[in-house]
Amino acid sequence: MRFRTLQENLRKTLWERIDEGDLTGLRLAEQTGFRQAHISNFLNRKRGLSLEGMDRVLNVQHLSVLDLLDPAEVNKRASILQPSQDDFENVILAEANLIASSPLIMSMNVKEILKFKKTFLKRMKESVEGNRDGWERFVAIKVDAREGMSMYPRMLPGATLLIDRRYNSLTPYRKGESNMYAVRKQDESCTIKYVEMANDYLILRPQNQAYPVEVLTIERGKKPGDYIVGRICYVGMET
Repeated sequence: MRFRTLQENLRKTLWERIDEGDLTGLRLAEQTGFRQAHISNFLNRKRGLSLEGMDRVLNVQHLSVLDLLDPAEVNKRASILQPSQDDFENVILAEANLIASSPLIMSMNVKEILKFKKTFLKRMKESVEGNRDGWERFVAIKVDAREGMSMYPRMLPGATLLIDRRYNSLTPYRKGESNMYAVRKQDESCTIKYVEMANDYLILRPQNQAYPVEVLTIERGKKPGDYIVGRICYVGMET
């Protein structure tokens, strides 16, 4: 929301209080220490307030910025899922590039809400490299044709992948088996591959040998877990 819109919403709120007899321009001037003409000009759209001035008005009127936001805009940008009331957990399905870069997914970017058994998710082991405390743990994507075929027959185009973003280490989940990961590339795109480390490089291997192996340079000061979005812990195929 733009600063100008916030100022307009503040004017509206102040006028409502004036119309209800709870406030006057003179009283607001006394509370804030502004001249009455300054307050009058603001209320009548002849001038705006500085950020410091807005903060002073909000403080004396016991308001917060949240009181000035449009509820529809707040809901659109909310990033907290409603808690599930049954045996199934709500999991966000969103675009792969958002899953790769956003710890929390805003509701306006949610394409679908999927249901997974809570008991199934609770069995998942974590293996975190770095701090992921503020990340939504389980998220989902649908893979496109290229990504789907690069990992054939492990998955197909259009498959739904459940990603555990608190498993971003290279430790095998099961002994003798390679983890399949969602990986954020340097162009911010997301790919699905097996991952190995060689010196300062991540080797991204497809299942389908018709597709090339990719090499990702680990930048100075970064670790493999900075590029690994999470482990693929479920693949759902549409029939």
